[in-house]
Amino acid sequence: MSRKPQTGPLQGIRILDLTRLLPGPLGTMLMADMGAEVIKIEDPNAPDYVRVFPPFVGGESVNYLAYNRSKRSMFLDYKSEEGRKIFFELVKTADVVVEQFRPNYLDKMGLGYEEAKKVNPKIIYVSVTGYGQTGPYAHLAGHDLNYIAYAGVLGITGRVEEEPVVPGVQLADIAGGSYMSVIATLSALHARTQTGVGQYVDVSMTDAVMPLLSVSYAIYSATNQHQNRGTLPLSGGMPNYGIYECQDKKYIALGTLEAKFWSKFCDLTHKPDWKMFMTPKNPEQLLSFKNLIGGLFLEKKQSDWVKLGLENDLLISPVYGLEDLENDPHLQARQMIIETEHPTAGKLKSIGVPLKFSETEAKPSWAAPILGEDTEDILRELGR
Repeated sequence: MSRKPQTGPLQGIRILDLTRLLPGPLGTMLMADMGAEVIKIEDPNAPDYVRVFPPFVGGESVNYLAYNRSKRSMFLDYKSEEGRKIFFELVKTADVVVEQFRPNYLDKMGLGYEEAKKVNPKIIYVSVTGYGQTGPYAHLAGHDLNYIAYAGVLGITGRVEEEPVVPGVQLADIAGGSYMSVIATLSALHARTQTGVGQYVDVSMTDAVMPLLSVSYAIYSATNQHQNRGTLPLSGGMPNYGIYECQDKKYIALGTLEAKFWSKFCDLTHKPDWKMFMTPKNPEQLLSFKNLIGGLFLEKKQSDWVKLGLENDLLISPVYGLEDLENDPHLQARQMIIETEHPTAGKLKSIGVPLKFSETEAKPSWAAPILGEDTEDILRELGR
């Protein structure tokens, strides 16, 4: 029996997923969790590379399992003549194709948007690449670190007078690729309801990560002054908005950005004279203020500071490790760490669905499919 998502706001939308690795697959999984029927199509001779990335559970890569749930899996040699025929038969039934190859790769195989819209004028193609379909870098290889380097994000990430720091998550891949591919898909679907025709959407991860610079670039463009790492207001330039070590070697995040919260913090910690610390006049004064605040936080354990923050709405949060997430009561209440059952890997914990819909609940439909698991059912649906 063919499986289809039974709930979610995107029910009735069929997406052909040709993406690999992280950016595209996470984006299509988010839409699958929201009810879209996502068919992950893989060449049997060159399946998604992420399948061979360790570690493995039950013979499956945990990376593949993490961002391919709720999808159907199909083997298809789309480089062969018969495979291309089947692909276009699927295109006739689909709403969206999401792909992540280098520019013109699908065009050269005769599977690009121009050919697809001949058989389905309503089809939408979303192409996710590192640098976009045009420009001098368009055909270059790259990864997340390259994209955030070109975008300027890496250059302002780190501490004062220290080297740039590699972020702990893939900013361009996820914010620029996964999230933007969802935005691109939904925007094009809405446009199609107005025009009746599909379109091609060019998603450059470098372009798409640049809105993360909106605040920083606004300051630069207004002052025309170089913005040094660790000196921007929201990335180290304010002593009342930062990270501090506690007595037990754990850390807290202090987010007292507004004067009213900082003033309350100073009063509750019996430091009324610290209220002037919000506006250091120079880097030396900033460092001096941070050292004084840092000394205060070293006087108590993380749990003590978190308790003070929760009881007084002080914007003090624990800096969690991954092992802490499933035990947080708020994340539990929001179902942001969930457990699914995989046929070979067993029970798996993963990140939950971030959007909550009152009438069309979005939730995982099933664990990530075994390679080619749905091929026969999909071919049967095509009458083959």
